[in-house]
Amino acid sequence: MVFKYISEIRHLIDTVEKDEEFSMEQSVDLLTKAVLAKKSIYIFGASHAGILTQEMFYRAGGLVVINPIFGREVMLDTFPITHTSRMERLEGYGTLLAQKTSFKQGDVLIVHSVSGRNPVTIEVALEAKKQGASVICVTNMSYSKSVTSRHSSGKKLYEVSDIVIDNHGVKGDACVEIDGMEQKVSPTSTVIGATILNSISAATAQKLIESGVKTPPVFYSANVDGGDELNRKIFKEYKDCIHYTF
Repeated sequence: MVFKYISEIRHLIDTVEKDEEFSMEQSVDLLTKAVLAKKSIYIFGASHAGILTQEMFYRAGGLVVINPIFGREVMLDTFPITHTSRMERLEGYGTLLAQKTSFKQGDVLIVHSVSGRNPVTIEVALEAKKQGASVICVTNMSYSKSVTSRHSSGKKLYEVSDIVIDNHGVKGDACVEIDGMEQKVSPTSTVIGATILNSISAATAQKLIESGVKTPPVFYSANVDGGDELNRKIFKEYKDCIHYTF
């Protein structure tokens, strides 16, 4: 049996490593600068794109200073599930979400959207920039360029972002062709997006060490002895740029 998906993912990871090196290095520099200056880092995505928000938040080995932006109306526990699609297309909702977030000059926002066409992510990015934050987006450039914007500005996410990282997926996200089926199977954006962002987190931690930070703000596992105490120490040191309850 051949598992085509694994081959596709391996190819995409190799492509991202080669073609997105510069954008990822820019992201590392931006995040490192933010952490050193005790600025806040936020992350947002709608529906399945929001899985990366959960991946990067409160995760052993992840950055403690990542603050999630959760919009209940665009999360996957919403009922009916099609409500998420309606809400991510509703102009004004993203602006309201962003206005509930205390963006400040020098903060960083990471936004994940595969198509980059829906108002919610565009508005969160625009409002963050309005408040002085820099925006990093992870998107699918070939997909995004093949569709029209659903926002009244006519812009797509990559057009309002400071740093753009392409996940190099195909239009529609799913990648495996099955004989006898028109629709491809198995999306790539979550796996590739998580690979991109965890790579950036690891490189940021390395750069912080090189900058003289003795204990970068990285979560210890709560399931190892002493983990809770170590996490509390980090939380205390970075409390001014953490906006969730610990």
